[in-house]
Amino acid sequence: MSVVATRPAGAPAALTPRLRLVLVLLLAAQFMLAVDFSILNVALPVIGAGLGFPLDRLQWIGTAFALCAAGFTLLFGRVADLFGRRRVFLGGLVVLGAASLAGGLATGPEVLVAARVFQGLATAAVTPAGLSLLTTSFPEGPLRERALGLNGALMSAGFTTGAILGGLLTDLLSWRWAFFVNVPVALAVLLVAPAVIAESRPAERPGLDVPGAVTVTLGLLAVVLGLTGAGEHGWGAPATLLPLAAGAVLLLVFVAVERRVSAPLVPLGVLGRRSVAWGNVTGLVAFFTETSLVFLLTLYLQEVLGFSPLAAGLSFGVLGAGTVVGGALAPRLIGGLGVGRVLWAGGLVQALSTAALLGLGDGRSSLWLLLAATFAGGVGNMLVIVGFMVTATSGLADHEQGLATGLATMTQQIGITMGTPVMSAVATAAMSGTGALAVLGGLKTAIALNAALALLGTLAGGVFLRARAR
Repeated sequence: MSVVATRPAGAPAALTPRLRLVLVLLLAAQFMLAVDFSILNVALPVIGAGLGFPLDRLQWIGTAFALCAAGFTLLFGRVADLFGRRRVFLGGLVVLGAASLAGGLATGPEVLVAARVFQGLATAAVTPAGLSLLTTSFPEGPLRERALGLNGALMSAGFTTGAILGGLLTDLLSWRWAFFVNVPVALAVLLVAPAVIAESRPAERPGLDVPGAVTVTLGLLAVVLGLTGAGEHGWGAPATLLPLAAGAVLLLVFVAVERRVSAPLVPLGVLGRRSVAWGNVTGLVAFFTETSLVFLLTLYLQEVLGFSPLAAGLSFGVLGAGTVVGGALAPRLIGGLGVGRVLWAGGLVQALSTAALLGLGDGRSSLWLLLAATFAGGVGNMLVIVGFMVTATSGLADHEQGLATGLATMTQQIGITMGTPVMSAVATAAMSGTGALAVLGGLKTAIALNAALALLGTLAGGVFLRARAR
Protein backbone atom coordinates (compact mmCIF):
# COMPACT_ATOMS: atom_id res chain seq x y z
CA MET A 1 0.00 0.00 0.00
CA SER A 2 1.33 3.44 -0.85
CA VAL A 3 0.47 6.94 0.23
CA VAL A 4 -1.38 9.02 -2.37
CA ALA A 5 -1.04 12.77 -1.84
CA THR A 6 -4.23 14.76 -1.43
CA ARG A 7 -4.82 18.49 -1.46
CA PRO A 8 -5.66 19.98 1.93
CA ALA A 9 -9.01 21.71 2.24
CA GLY A 10 -8.76 25.37 1.30
CA ALA A 11 -5.35 25.04 -0.38
CA PRO A 12 -5.05 26.70 -3.81
CA ALA A 13 -5.33 24.30 -6.72
CA ALA A 14 -3.19 26.36 -9.10
CA LEU A 15 -0.26 28.74 -8.97
CA THR A 16 -1.17 32.39 -8.49
CA PRO A 17 0.99 35.10 -10.17
CA ARG A 18 2.66 35.85 -6.84
CA LEU A 19 3.40 32.18 -6.16
CA ARG A 20 4.86 31.86 -9.65
CA LEU A 21 7.26 34.70 -8.92
CA VAL A 22 8.16 33.21 -5.53
CA LEU A 23 8.85 29.88 -7.24
CA VAL A 24 11.02 31.46 -9.94
CA LEU A 25 13.12 33.36 -7.38
CA LEU A 26 13.65 30.37 -5.11
CA LEU A 27 14.43 28.02 -8.01
CA ALA A 28 16.90 30.50 -9.52
CA ALA A 29 18.80 30.63 -6.23
CA GLN A 30 18.79 26.84 -5.80
CA PHE A 31 19.92 26.25 -9.39
CA MET A 32 22.81 28.68 -8.93
CA LEU A 33 23.92 26.88 -5.78
CA ALA A 34 23.80 23.50 -7.53
CA VAL A 35 25.92 24.84 -10.40
CA ASP A 36 28.55 25.95 -7.87
CA PHE A 37 29.19 22.34 -6.80
CA SER A 38 30.70 21.40 -10.18
CA ILE A 39 31.43 24.54 -12.19
CA LEU A 40 35.10 24.67 -11.22
CA ASN A 41 35.94 20.97 -11.76
CA VAL A 42 36.95 21.35 -15.41
CA ALA A 43 38.77 24.62 -14.70
CA LEU A 44 41.00 23.36 -11.86
CA PRO A 45 44.18 22.83 -13.94
CA VAL A 46 43.81 26.30 -15.50
CA ILE A 47 43.24 27.90 -12.08
CA GLY A 48 46.28 26.10 -10.69
CA ALA A 49 48.50 27.37 -13.47
CA GLY A 50 47.12 30.91 -13.27
CA LEU A 51 47.34 31.39 -9.50
CA GLY A 52 50.33 29.18 -8.69
CA PHE A 53 48.39 26.44 -6.91
CA PRO A 54 50.56 23.36 -6.22
CA LEU A 55 49.07 20.36 -8.01
CA ASP A 56 48.57 18.41 -4.77
CA ARG A 57 46.57 21.30 -3.26
CA LEU A 58 44.11 21.86 -6.12
CA GLN A 59 41.50 19.62 -4.52
CA TRP A 60 41.11 22.16 -1.69
CA ILE A 61 39.27 24.47 -4.08
CA GLY A 62 36.46 21.93 -4.02
CA THR A 63 37.03 20.59 -0.52
CA ALA A 64 36.84 24.02 1.15
CA PHE A 65 33.44 24.56 -0.43
CA ALA A 66 32.09 21.06 0.30
CA LEU A 67 33.22 21.05 3.94
CA CYS A 68 31.32 24.24 4.77
CA ALA A 69 28.31 23.47 2.57
CA ALA A 70 27.76 20.08 4.25
CA GLY A 71 29.02 20.84 7.75
CA PHE A 72 26.96 23.96 8.50
CA THR A 73 23.70 23.10 6.71
CA LEU A 74 21.87 21.63 9.69
CA LEU A 75 22.87 24.56 11.91
CA PHE A 76 21.73 27.21 9.43
CA GLY A 77 18.51 25.30 8.73
CA ARG A 78 17.62 25.54 12.40
CA VAL A 79 18.79 29.17 12.64
CA ALA A 80 16.41 29.95 9.77
CA ASP A 81 13.57 28.31 11.74
CA LEU A 82 14.31 30.46 14.78
CA PHE A 83 15.34 33.83 13.38
CA GLY A 84 13.50 34.05 10.08
CA ARG A 85 13.88 32.05 6.87
CA ARG A 86 13.73 35.03 4.55
CA ARG A 87 16.33 36.87 6.62
CA VAL A 88 18.76 33.92 6.46
CA PHE A 89 18.00 33.36 2.76
CA LEU A 90 18.72 36.98 1.81
CA GLY A 91 21.75 37.25 4.11
CA GLY A 92 23.22 34.12 2.57
CA LEU A 93 22.75 35.53 -0.93
CA VAL A 94 24.63 38.69 0.07
CA VAL A 95 27.55 36.56 1.30
CA LEU A 96 27.42 34.40 -1.84
CA GLY A 97 27.53 37.40 -4.17
CA ALA A 98 30.41 39.00 -2.28
CA ALA A 99 32.38 35.73 -2.08
CA SER A 100 31.85 35.05 -5.79
CA LEU A 101 33.12 38.53 -6.67
CA ALA A 102 36.16 38.04 -4.43
CA GLY A 103 36.88 34.62 -5.98
CA GLY A 104 36.72 36.03 -9.50
CA LEU A 105 39.13 38.82 -8.57
CA ALA A 106 41.52 36.57 -6.60
CA THR A 107 45.22 36.94 -7.34
CA GLY A 108 46.49 34.18 -5.07
CA PRO A 109 45.52 30.76 -3.68
CA GLU A 110 44.67 32.06 -0.20
CA VAL A 111 42.03 34.51 -1.41
CA LEU A 112 40.49 31.91 -3.72
CA VAL A 113 40.19 29.27 -1.00
CA ALA A 114 38.76 31.84 1.41
CA ALA A 115 36.18 32.78 -1.24
CA ARG A 116 35.23 29.12 -1.60
CA VAL A 117 34.84 28.82 2.18
CA PHE A 118 32.37 31.71 2.21
CA GLN A 119 30.59 30.34 -0.85
CA GLY A 120 30.15 27.07 1.07
CA LEU A 121 28.85 28.88 4.16
CA ALA A 122 26.42 30.84 1.97
CA THR A 123 25.23 27.62 0.37
CA ALA A 124 24.69 26.08 3.82
CA ALA A 125 22.47 29.06 4.71
CA VAL A 126 20.59 29.68 1.46
CA THR A 127 19.74 26.08 0.53
CA PRO A 128 17.78 25.00 3.64
CA ALA A 129 16.25 28.48 4.08
CA GLY A 130 15.15 28.50 0.44
CA LEU A 131 13.73 24.99 0.66
CA SER A 132 11.81 25.78 3.84
CA LEU A 133 10.43 28.94 2.21
CA LEU A 134 9.35 26.70 -0.66
CA THR A 135 7.61 24.16 1.57
CA THR A 136 5.90 26.83 3.70
CA SER A 137 4.84 28.90 0.67
CA PHE A 138 3.22 25.91 -1.06
CA PRO A 139 0.71 23.80 0.90
CA GLU A 140 1.29 20.08 1.29
CA GLY A 141 -0.22 18.29 -1.70
CA PRO A 142 -0.03 18.71 -5.49
CA LEU A 143 1.31 22.27 -5.47
CA ARG A 144 4.17 21.42 -3.12
CA GLU A 145 4.96 18.26 -5.05
CA ARG A 146 5.10 20.27 -8.29
CA ALA A 147 7.37 22.88 -6.68
CA LEU A 148 9.65 20.21 -5.19
CA GLY A 149 9.72 18.41 -8.54
CA LEU A 150 10.91 21.53 -10.33
CA ASN A 151 13.37 22.26 -7.52
CA GLY A 152 14.83 18.76 -7.65
CA ALA A 153 15.07 18.79 -11.44
CA LEU A 154 16.85 22.14 -11.50
CA MET A 155 19.23 21.22 -8.70
CA SER A 156 20.22 17.96 -10.38
CA ALA A 157 20.42 19.66 -13.77
CA GLY A 158 22.48 22.40 -12.13
CA PHE A 159 25.12 19.90 -11.06
CA THR A 160 25.38 18.72 -14.68
CA THR A 161 25.14 22.24 -16.09
CA GLY A 162 28.03 23.29 -13.88
CA ALA A 163 30.37 20.89 -15.68
CA ILE A 164 29.23 22.17 -19.08
CA LEU A 165 29.22 25.84 -18.13
CA GLY A 166 32.61 25.59 -16.44
CA GLY A 167 34.14 24.23 -19.65
CA LEU A 168 32.48 26.85 -21.85
CA LEU A 169 33.41 29.81 -19.65
CA THR A 170 36.99 28.60 -19.20
CA ASP A 171 37.50 27.99 -22.93
CA LEU A 172 35.71 31.09 -24.25
CA LEU A 173 36.37 33.70 -21.54
CA SER A 174 38.25 32.89 -18.34
CA TRP A 175 37.89 30.65 -15.30
CA ARG A 176 37.09 33.85 -13.36
CA TRP A 177 33.66 33.96 -14.99
CA ALA A 178 32.81 30.72 -13.19
CA PHE A 179 32.71 32.99 -10.11
CA PHE A 180 31.38 36.17 -11.69
CA VAL A 181 28.30 34.42 -13.14
CA ASN A 182 26.82 34.18 -9.62
CA VAL A 183 26.88 37.93 -8.98
CA PRO A 184 24.07 39.12 -11.31
CA VAL A 185 21.81 36.19 -10.33
CA ALA A 186 22.27 36.87 -6.61
CA LEU A 187 21.71 40.60 -7.17
CA ALA A 188 18.50 40.03 -9.15
CA VAL A 189 17.04 37.75 -6.48
CA LEU A 190 18.02 40.20 -3.73
CA LEU A 191 16.28 43.09 -5.50
CA VAL A 192 12.97 41.27 -6.06
CA ALA A 193 12.65 38.75 -3.20
CA PRO A 194 11.97 41.17 -0.29
CA ALA A 195 8.82 42.43 -2.04
CA VAL A 196 7.27 39.03 -2.83
CA ILE A 197 8.56 36.50 -0.26
CA ALA A 198 6.98 36.81 3.16
CA GLU A 199 9.00 36.31 6.33
CA SER A 200 8.45 33.00 8.09
CA ARG A 201 9.38 32.43 11.74
CA PRO A 202 7.73 31.32 15.00
CA ALA A 203 5.81 33.76 17.20
CA GLU A 204 7.86 32.64 20.21
CA ARG A 205 11.57 32.17 19.67
CA PRO A 206 13.17 29.36 21.73
CA GLY A 207 16.84 29.49 22.59
CA LEU A 208 19.40 28.06 20.21
CA ASP A 209 20.92 24.76 21.31
CA VAL A 210 24.57 25.89 21.30
CA PRO A 211 26.15 22.60 22.55
CA GLY A 212 24.16 20.67 19.96
CA ALA A 213 25.07 23.14 17.23
CA VAL A 214 28.78 22.94 18.03
CA THR A 215 28.98 19.13 18.29
CA VAL A 216 26.94 18.38 15.15
CA THR A 217 28.75 20.98 13.05
CA LEU A 218 32.21 19.83 14.13
CA GLY A 219 31.14 16.20 13.74
CA LEU A 220 29.88 16.71 10.19
CA LEU A 221 32.99 18.71 9.27
CA ALA A 222 35.19 15.87 10.53
CA VAL A 223 33.22 13.19 8.66
CA VAL A 224 33.28 15.11 5.39
CA LEU A 225 37.00 15.85 5.82
CA GLY A 226 37.67 12.15 6.39
CA LEU A 227 35.64 11.10 3.36
CA THR A 228 37.40 13.67 1.21
CA GLY A 229 40.77 12.43 2.52
CA ALA A 230 39.89 8.89 1.46
CA GLY A 231 39.99 9.89 -2.19
CA GLU A 232 43.39 11.54 -1.74
CA HIS A 233 45.20 9.30 0.76
CA GLY A 234 43.28 6.01 0.76
CA TRP A 235 40.92 4.47 3.31
CA GLY A 236 43.61 3.21 5.66
CA ALA A 237 45.56 6.48 5.98
CA PRO A 238 45.58 8.41 9.28
CA ALA A 239 44.35 11.50 7.39
CA THR A 240 41.18 9.50 6.65
CA LEU A 241 40.68 7.41 9.80
CA LEU A 242 41.34 10.11 12.42
CA PRO A 243 38.76 12.62 11.14
CA LEU A 244 36.21 9.83 10.62
CA ALA A 245 36.72 8.57 14.17
CA ALA A 246 36.54 12.09 15.61
CA GLY A 247 33.40 12.77 13.62
CA ALA A 248 31.72 9.58 14.86
CA VAL A 249 32.52 10.47 18.50
CA LEU A 250 31.24 14.04 18.09
CA LEU A 251 28.00 12.86 16.50
CA LEU A 252 27.45 10.41 19.36
CA VAL A 253 28.01 13.28 21.81
CA PHE A 254 25.51 15.32 19.79
CA VAL A 255 22.85 12.61 20.21
CA ALA A 256 23.52 12.52 23.97
CA VAL A 257 23.22 16.31 24.15
CA GLU A 258 19.92 16.30 22.25
CA ARG A 259 18.43 13.86 24.75
CA ARG A 260 19.04 16.27 27.62
CA VAL A 261 18.48 19.85 26.43
CA SER A 262 15.04 21.45 26.69
CA ALA A 263 15.07 22.98 23.18
CA PRO A 264 17.19 20.61 21.05
CA LEU A 265 18.63 21.60 17.70
CA VAL A 266 17.24 18.36 16.27
CA PRO A 267 14.35 16.90 18.27
CA LEU A 268 14.99 13.17 18.30
CA GLY A 269 11.27 12.60 17.85
CA VAL A 270 11.55 14.12 14.37
CA LEU A 271 14.53 11.92 13.51
CA GLY A 272 12.59 8.93 14.82
CA ARG A 273 9.80 9.42 12.28
CA ARG A 274 10.06 6.73 9.64
CA SER A 275 9.31 9.17 6.81
CA VAL A 276 12.11 11.52 7.87
CA ALA A 277 14.69 8.82 8.62
CA TRP A 278 14.13 6.52 5.64
CA GLY A 279 13.30 9.37 3.30
CA ASN A 280 16.75 10.81 4.00
CA VAL A 281 18.44 7.41 3.65
CA THR A 282 16.86 7.05 0.20
CA GLY A 283 17.94 10.57 -0.73
CA LEU A 284 21.49 9.98 0.49
CA VAL A 285 21.84 6.91 -1.75
CA ALA A 286 20.32 8.74 -4.72
CA PHE A 287 22.74 11.68 -4.53
CA PHE A 288 25.71 9.47 -3.62
CA THR A 289 25.25 7.18 -6.61
CA GLU A 290 24.31 9.63 -9.36
CA THR A 291 26.88 12.36 -8.67
CA SER A 292 29.68 9.81 -8.24
CA LEU A 293 28.57 8.16 -11.50
CA VAL A 294 29.13 11.50 -13.25
CA PHE A 295 32.70 11.44 -11.91
CA LEU A 296 33.27 7.86 -13.10
CA LEU A 297 31.89 8.62 -16.56
CA THR A 298 33.99 11.78 -16.79
CA LEU A 299 37.07 9.58 -16.32
CA TYR A 300 35.72 7.14 -18.91
CA LEU A 301 35.14 9.83 -21.52
CA GLN A 302 38.55 11.48 -21.01
CA GLU A 303 40.86 8.60 -20.08
CA VAL A 304 39.33 5.80 -22.18
CA LEU A 305 37.67 7.54 -25.14
CA GLY A 306 40.07 10.50 -25.24
CA PHE A 307 37.47 13.29 -25.09
CA SER A 308 38.48 16.84 -24.19
CA PRO A 309 37.17 18.26 -20.89
CA LEU A 310 34.68 20.44 -22.77
CA ALA A 311 33.44 17.55 -24.94
CA ALA A 312 33.09 15.36 -21.85
CA GLY A 313 31.09 18.07 -20.12
CA LEU A 314 28.79 18.53 -23.10
CA SER A 315 28.12 14.79 -23.17
CA PHE A 316 26.34 15.12 -19.84
CA GLY A 317 23.73 17.40 -21.37
CA VAL A 318 21.69 14.25 -22.05
CA LEU A 319 21.80 13.38 -18.36
CA GLY A 320 20.63 16.90 -17.56
CA ALA A 321 17.72 16.48 -19.99
CA GLY A 322 16.78 13.23 -18.23
CA THR A 323 16.67 14.95 -14.85
CA VAL A 324 14.43 17.70 -16.21
CA VAL A 325 12.05 15.08 -17.66
CA GLY A 326 12.06 13.17 -14.35
CA GLY A 327 11.38 16.35 -12.39
CA ALA A 328 8.42 17.20 -14.62
CA LEU A 329 6.97 13.66 -14.41
CA ALA A 330 7.47 13.09 -10.68
CA PRO A 331 4.64 15.26 -9.27
CA ARG A 332 2.07 13.74 -11.65
CA LEU A 333 3.21 10.21 -10.90
CA ILE A 334 3.23 10.82 -7.14
CA GLY A 335 -0.29 12.26 -7.34
CA GLY A 336 -1.55 9.26 -9.29
CA LEU A 337 0.48 6.35 -7.91
CA GLY A 338 1.68 7.49 -4.51
CA VAL A 339 5.17 8.41 -3.39
CA GLY A 340 6.12 4.84 -2.40
CA ARG A 341 5.56 3.38 -5.86
CA VAL A 342 7.37 6.28 -7.50
CA LEU A 343 10.39 5.75 -5.24
CA TRP A 344 10.45 2.06 -6.17
CA ALA A 345 10.09 2.72 -9.90
CA GLY A 346 12.67 5.52 -9.98
CA GLY A 347 15.25 3.53 -8.05
CA LEU A 348 14.83 0.47 -10.24
CA VAL A 349 15.18 2.53 -13.42
CA GLN A 350 18.32 4.18 -12.05
CA ALA A 351 19.85 0.86 -10.93
CA LEU A 352 19.13 -0.90 -14.25
CA SER A 353 20.41 2.05 -16.29
CA THR A 354 23.62 2.11 -14.27
CA ALA A 355 24.05 -1.66 -14.67
CA ALA A 356 23.67 -1.24 -18.46
CA LEU A 357 26.85 0.88 -18.42
CA LEU A 358 28.82 -2.31 -17.69
CA GLY A 359 28.53 -2.86 -21.46
CA LEU A 360 30.77 0.14 -22.21
CA GLY A 361 33.85 -0.62 -24.30
CA ASP A 362 37.01 1.22 -25.31
CA GLY A 363 35.62 2.42 -28.65
CA ARG A 364 33.61 5.56 -29.35
CA SER A 365 30.66 3.48 -30.55
CA SER A 366 29.92 2.98 -26.83
CA LEU A 367 28.95 6.64 -26.61
CA TRP A 368 25.40 5.78 -27.72
CA LEU A 369 24.99 3.34 -24.84
CA LEU A 370 26.32 5.95 -22.43
CA LEU A 371 23.91 8.63 -23.67
CA ALA A 372 20.85 6.34 -23.57
CA ALA A 373 21.69 4.93 -20.13
CA THR A 374 22.47 8.31 -18.57
CA PHE A 375 19.22 9.79 -19.90
CA ALA A 376 17.14 6.95 -18.45
CA GLY A 377 19.16 6.97 -15.24
CA GLY A 378 18.64 10.72 -14.91
CA VAL A 379 14.87 10.25 -15.17
CA GLY A 380 14.90 7.49 -12.53
CA ASN A 381 17.22 9.36 -10.20
CA MET A 382 15.04 12.46 -10.31
CA LEU A 383 11.92 10.42 -9.48
CA VAL A 384 13.75 9.20 -6.38
CA ILE A 385 14.98 12.67 -5.41
CA VAL A 386 11.55 14.28 -5.68
CA GLY A 387 10.01 11.35 -3.82
CA PHE A 388 12.65 11.74 -1.11
CA MET A 389 11.96 15.47 -0.74
CA VAL A 390 8.19 14.95 -0.56
CA THR A 391 8.56 12.14 1.98
CA ALA A 392 11.14 13.87 4.19
CA THR A 393 9.18 17.14 4.46
CA SER A 394 5.60 15.84 4.70
CA GLY A 395 3.55 15.54 7.86
CA LEU A 396 5.57 18.18 9.74
CA ALA A 397 4.39 21.49 11.16
CA ASP A 398 5.56 24.73 9.57
CA HIS A 399 7.86 25.48 12.51
CA GLU A 400 9.72 22.21 11.78
CA GLN A 401 10.14 22.79 8.05
CA GLY A 402 13.54 24.47 8.42
CA LEU A 403 14.76 21.45 10.36
CA ALA A 404 13.30 19.02 7.82
CA THR A 405 14.74 20.87 4.85
CA GLY A 406 18.03 21.31 6.69
CA LEU A 407 18.23 17.54 7.17
CA ALA A 408 17.29 16.98 3.52
CA THR A 409 19.86 19.50 2.32
CA MET A 410 22.54 18.00 4.56
CA THR A 411 21.68 14.58 3.13
CA GLN A 412 22.03 15.94 -0.40
CA GLN A 413 25.35 17.65 0.22
CA ILE A 414 26.92 14.76 2.12
CA GLY A 415 25.83 12.41 -0.67
CA ILE A 416 27.40 14.68 -3.28
CA THR A 417 30.56 15.13 -1.19
CA MET A 418 31.20 11.52 -0.19
CA GLY A 419 30.23 9.80 -3.46
CA THR A 420 33.21 10.88 -5.52
CA PRO A 421 36.02 9.97 -3.06
CA VAL A 422 34.44 6.59 -2.29
CA MET A 423 33.99 5.63 -5.95
CA SER A 424 37.40 7.04 -6.83
CA ALA A 425 39.01 4.81 -4.20
CA VAL A 426 37.08 1.75 -5.46
CA ALA A 427 37.98 2.39 -9.11
CA THR A 428 41.65 3.04 -8.32
CA ALA A 429 41.97 -0.11 -6.21
CA ALA A 430 40.43 -2.21 -9.00
CA MET A 431 42.76 -0.95 -11.73
CA SER A 432 45.41 -3.53 -12.62
CA GLY A 433 48.18 -1.97 -14.64
CA THR A 434 48.10 1.16 -16.78
CA GLY A 435 46.43 2.20 -19.99
CA ALA A 436 42.86 2.64 -21.17
CA LEU A 437 41.84 -1.00 -20.63
CA ALA A 438 43.09 -0.97 -17.03
CA VAL A 439 41.18 2.25 -16.35
CA LEU A 440 38.07 0.75 -17.95
CA GLY A 441 38.31 -2.34 -15.75
CA GLY A 442 38.54 -0.26 -12.58
CA LEU A 443 35.66 1.96 -13.66
CA LYS A 444 33.43 -1.04 -14.37
CA THR A 445 34.03 -2.37 -10.86
CA ALA A 446 32.98 0.97 -9.40
CA ILE A 447 29.96 1.17 -11.76
CA ALA A 448 28.83 -2.31 -10.63
CA LEU A 449 29.04 -1.22 -6.99
CA ASN A 450 27.18 1.98 -7.85
CA ALA A 451 24.32 0.01 -9.44
CA ALA A 452 24.15 -2.36 -6.46
CA LEU A 453 23.96 0.54 -4.00
CA ALA A 454 21.17 2.18 -6.03
CA LEU A 455 19.21 -1.07 -5.96
CA LEU A 456 19.78 -1.69 -2.23
CA GLY A 457 18.81 1.89 -1.37
CA THR A 458 15.61 1.52 -3.36
CA LEU A 459 14.69 -1.78 -1.73
CA ALA A 460 15.46 -0.62 1.81
CA GLY A 461 13.67 2.72 1.48
CA GLY A 462 10.70 1.14 -0.28
CA VAL A 463 10.26 -1.60 2.33
CA PHE A 464 10.41 0.68 5.36
CA LEU A 465 8.32 3.46 3.85
CA ARG A 466 5.77 0.87 2.74
CA ALA A 467 5.61 -0.38 6.32
CA ARG A 468 4.98 3.21 7.46
CA ALA A 469 2.10 3.57 5.00
CA ARG A 470 0.50 0.41 6.32
